[in-house]
Amino acid sequence: MKNVQTFAAVAAFATTALAQMTPMAKLEARATSTASGSATVTSTTTLPTITTRGNAFFNGTSDEDRFYIRGVDYQPGGSSTASDPLADYATCSRDIPYFQKLGLNTIRVYTVDNSKSHDECMAALANAGIYLALDVNTPEYSLNRDEPAESYNAVYLQSIFATIDAFQNYSNTLLFFSGNEVINTANSTSAAPYVKAVTRDMRQYIGERGYRSIPVGYSAADVSSNQYLMAQYMDCGSTASRSDFYAINNYEWCDPSSYTTSGWSQLVDQYSNYSLPLFMSEYGCITNTRTFKESAALYQEDMTSVFSGGLVYEYSEEGNGYGIVTISGDTVTPVDDQFSDLQTELASTSDPSSGGNYSTTGVAQDCPAQSDDWDTSPFTGTALPATPSGAEKYFEDGAGTGPGLSGSGSQESGDGKVSTAASDAGSVSTTYTGTTSVASATGSSSSSSASSSGSPSSAAGRSVAMGMAPFVCGLAVAISFCMGAVLL
Repeated sequence: MKNVQTFAAVAAFATTALAQMTPMAKLEARATSTASGSATVTSTTTLPTITTRGNAFFNGTSDEDRFYIRGVDYQPGGSSTASDPLADYATCSRDIPYFQKLGLNTIRVYTVDNSKSHDECMAALANAGIYLALDVNTPEYSLNRDEPAESYNAVYLQSIFATIDAFQNYSNTLLFFSGNEVINTANSTSAAPYVKAVTRDMRQYIGERGYRSIPVGYSAADVSSNQYLMAQYMDCGSTASRSDFYAINNYEWCDPSSYTTSGWSQLVDQYSNYSLPLFMSEYGCITNTRTFKESAALYQEDMTSVFSGGLVYEYSEEGNGYGIVTISGDTVTPVDDQFSDLQTELASTSDPSSGGNYSTTGVAQDCPAQSDDWDTSPFTGTALPATPSGAEKYFEDGAGTGPGLSGSGSQESGDGKVSTAASDAGSVSTTYTGTTSVASATGSSSSSSASSSGSPSSAAGRSVAMGMAPFVCGLAVAISFCMGAVLL
């Protein structure tokens, strides 16, 4: 009887999802029964590939096909557990109807298990017309901002490459985040070259494995001293070393507010000549009542000339007061008026026509000069760490089976002892004594760094409150780089 009830529930969900599909997405859903009587969700839906052109995303070839991210950050369980919501169909199928009620086209997930299948959840999301923006890091496989050289190693890259392998074949994989808030204080920019190196390595891996061109970029903390400097850094140097997009976390619009009062007009001015697609990877007031008036403003042409939408922080209430729903077992309950307010604001505005004033005239940036707010030594200018020794084989042979969420970790798999010597080109040649080799890598390929930290850190000066926390870290590592920590 239990199996029959389970199948009936899944079939009912599939029927509801089919009924709510939009003509534009041309979605079809199918639930098929296995011999055991359990339900398997498959998809006949192939969502349009998202590409980049100028400072915007597109799901077609004309200006009218510009793609605006309308999404939420999604990590049910938050800091209480390191779990993968896309490996459990009971979890994702519970929440997808709520994504549809909000009119979303994208969710962001911070932690997945790269040793498990995600076919059912990714099919269900595709059937609902929803793309995935995916962080490739986990609590144990990420950069340690305090020890970036040691934590940037072949063991780490094997894990993030395995995550790329696990998701590259889904048509609704929108993009990969190589890192989240790795640079989260005024004095943590020494990790920036490793952030950029990981992005380079991910882009190179996607290219050399013959996968479709899935954008790779970085999600930056709301830290006024270096958020824009990091944007310049991710868009400077050779084409191979630059990012595909840049995303910022921003919590400055707190109602009552406006385009000018919130400082969003200044952001548009600041990024007006930026050459990469830009969007908000986390937004939503974190200091008072959340009515989400900014959600409608985000899709007005004042903003869309520079920004391509954003992701609301966050879907489920995880003890920090920022969720729009609470979850108890199979029951989802909207939080106060937050869910309905967000639903109303998103429904109240349509995407601009004719490309929303996107630009193709932006230029690659100059790398930031060394200063009190920007210290990346010994990798100054365009110099980057070389791909770690031992990782080269993955580009040719593939990453193999991922370690999942129960692997032994990578942060201490390298050796932090490094010697440096200035080169004539102005970059730095360095040699590792352990498993991670580093050399002058100016213009070698594109790069970024993957850390699992997520945090609403204010531009006004709070150092970082790791609010986008999908998991708990051990005390030693939580202090330095894990989501859910508060760095003082």
